[in-house]
Amino acid sequence: MRIAIIGGGYVGLVTGACFAKFGHIINIVEIDAKKAATINAGESPIHEQGLDALLERHAGERLSAGTDYSPVAEADLSFICVGTPPAADGSADLSMVAAAGRSIGEALRDGECTHTVVVKSTVPPGTTAGLVVPMVLECSGRDDIGFAMNPEFLREGRAVEDFLYPDRIVIGSRDDRSGDMVAAVYRGLSAPMVRCGLTPAEMIKYASNALLATKISFANEVGNVCKCLGIDVYEVMEGVGMDHRVSAHFLSAGVGFGGSCFPKDVAALVSLAESLGEEPSLLQSVLDVNDRQPLRMVRLLEERIGNLLGKRVAVLGLAFKDNTDDIRESRAIPVIAELLRRGAVVAAYDPLAVAPMRRIFPEIDYAASAADALRDADACLVMTEWPEFSDLDGEFDRMKSRVIIEGRRILSCEGKEGICW
Repeated sequence: MRIAIIGGGYVGLVTGACFAKFGHIINIVEIDAKKAATINAGESPIHEQGLDALLERHAGERLSAGTDYSPVAEADLSFICVGTPPAADGSADLSMVAAAGRSIGEALRDGECTHTVVVKSTVPPGTTAGLVVPMVLECSGRDDIGFAMNPEFLREGRAVEDFLYPDRIVIGSRDDRSGDMVAAVYRGLSAPMVRCGLTPAEMIKYASNALLATKISFANEVGNVCKCLGIDVYEVMEGVGMDHRVSAHFLSAGVGFGGSCFPKDVAALVSLAESLGEEPSLLQSVLDVNDRQPLRMVRLLEERIGNLLGKRVAVLGLAFKDNTDDIRESRAIPVIAELLRRGAVVAAYDPLAVAPMRRIFPEIDYAASAADALRDADACLVMTEWPEFSDLDGEFDRMKSRVIIEGRRILSCEGKEGICW
């Protein structure tokens, strides 16, 4: 099939590259001309395992990128993969979705080819039917366009793997033909397929992320109690996770969740519930626990080394998780901000995320290695579960005092302490 991908960001680029692997002809519409040129050169503008190899193989053949919407007119389907960042009140900003719908409609005006518009962006329930459908139909002047909603379930750093080996494929559609068109795109994958309406598909995405975030905040609250009792919360959660009704996934206690999905999506669901007159107290508590958790790490640090004024603190890990350079909602951000507020001198290291973090905190020291960050440090905070950190040991001997607190359970050396274990 010929497929237009609207948005060459994280979701759009991974989706386009994987569809190209399936044999489809992909045109990515990306407003950033520099990013489009990078894609056409077979290079990935983002760090994602396996993506470079796919682009190197398919760019210039089955996959190309440009800045205009003309490929939409010749495509069988167009996938909207633009961002839905949080607004000031926590609700989802749908301006880019609306703009994409308008441009798709204009590109389809006076066309005669069968076309299905698919929303892949994470949007509040009701958005596809209430915003995208009328926008596209009005701007196209047509009434024969199909519509579907196909949410993504991609973990950053493992997105290509998740796309190629999904737990399930969710397809919400306005009619059976539209759903069948989307299903055909995924032909060859063995994952179970969930077919439903447009709005349930949107809610499945929000509910999935909200439940995973809830498990994390639950594990952190239990972990905080375990810390007071001298119990290893990881032993507790190992036993809890063996129950098939619970599963062991997302029960790793630590400094909290970040990234482009969980904080944004839970906040958007809270905002939606409140707009409907509901009080989403459980979901709001999930966010509150997550906001408080990083500051517990700073308080624990102060208990161990006293007043932080003038103390050198090494912060290892800046990305919100390993295998990515994404710092959106990274738990390192509130920790560094609080350290600076208390007068500490911060030395930071991350294998990939130094450049984006430098834009937020230009005043701190950025080291070329973990060992350099640890030199003469009064304490160390480990914020990201980079595998290379698990091998650190003798490097901690460079510290002025060997006070090591980890927010992710990754270290194997002696003398470390966890935020809630």
